[in-house]
Amino acid sequence: MNDRVEIRPRGPARGSIRPPGSKSITNRALVCAALAEGESLLTGALDCDDTRAMAESLRLLGATIEHDPAAAAMRVVGCGGNLADGRVELFAGGSGTTARFLTAVAAIGRGTYRIDGSPQMRGRPMGDLLDALDQLGADAVAENGDRRLPLVVRGRGLRGGRAALRSGESSQFLSGLLMASPYAGGDVVLTVAGALVSRPYVDMTRAVMASFGVEAEERPGQCFTIAAPRRYRARRYEIEPDATAAGYFLAAAAVTGGEATVEGLSRGCLQGDVELCECLRRMGCEVIYGPDRVTVRGRPLHGIDVDMNSISDAAPTLAVAALFAAGPTTIRGIAHVRHKESDRIGALAVELRKLGATVIERADGLTISPGPLRAAEVDPHGDHRQAMSLAVAGLSAPGV
Repeated sequence: MNDRVEIRPRGPARGSIRPPGSKSITNRALVCAALAEGESLLTGALDCDDTRAMAESLRLLGATIEHDPAAAAMRVVGCGGNLADGRVELFAGGSGTTARFLTAVAAIGRGTYRIDGSPQMRGRPMGDLLDALDQLGADAVAENGDRRLPLVVRGRGLRGGRAALRSGESSQFLSGLLMASPYAGGDVVLTVAGALVSRPYVDMTRAVMASFGVEAEERPGQCFTIAAPRRYRARRYEIEPDATAAGYFLAAAAVTGGEATVEGLSRGCLQGDVELCECLRRMGCEVIYGPDRVTVRGRPLHGIDVDMNSISDAAPTLAVAALFAAGPTTIRGIAHVRHKESDRIGALAVELRKLGATVIERADGLTISPGPLRAAEVDPHGDHRQAMSLAVAGLSAPGV
């Protein structure tokens, strides 16, 4: 099969779209609905490899999930926190949320749960989550002793208490622990040391939990308290369109001098990646927010210096937009994206150089100085966010 695709410029990108549902919100809502008592209906749910991996794993843990992709809906009958016992094999594929959330969730059960994933997922860190679970009384170990997948959780219930996490690798560890904690035997206090990466994803987790009836209170010092034991309440829940996916369309308008409107998103949404719009505004675009939409109008772009720690999934998109700016753009604060589906900093540096940019790579980001754009065959390094971002370049530069 030919896996090469040439992107051909067609002039200014114009149009209005409503992207599919947010993957991040879909997987969080699935966990809360699966642990709840009763039947939930998730509308706007995303159908993709990651959400399928989550749904299938939750079925194996005892939830009933019926998925209607055509209607973008999932009916979930929760297990009430009573996970399947015996030996259960869970496969996360390449989904970090599935692997990390369900490692924490498995600790509330009474069976033996083995969590594995794709070769790519096996390379991603899990150690901080294992340490925190140990502090909360769980028995969770790496099968190969390397603090990575595959993991084995021997469920004996989550005792509760206090646990400390480091902050630099992934917010998914904290999110998984937050969602599992209501089913602990006693209150749980989670403290994060250092600057919390991808903070909006933790806020998203807390918001989804609250929608299902459980509050995770934040106190000064990045301390999160969950009263336990508690139970999620089943409900009907509408999932927002995916803000990260929307970013590719908005960036397309920015680099082609077009105009793109995304329906279903605005500044008040749960997803931090909508703040990509503010980065594009700083680069020179006109950005218009409505009550349930956002529009970007392309204007001549100039370089900026920006910390993208809280919206790191949008960093590849902004890096590609920087190819079309006057002057250098510096992206900082994203050291943790070296541990995503690819080393997003190193891979971006390689591919942007192919397209004519001068790139200085740093431990936590890069500086992109645009040069004359040139045709090139680029490699997304097996990472869907890199593929989508690099495709944006081809909308304005021939031969990508």
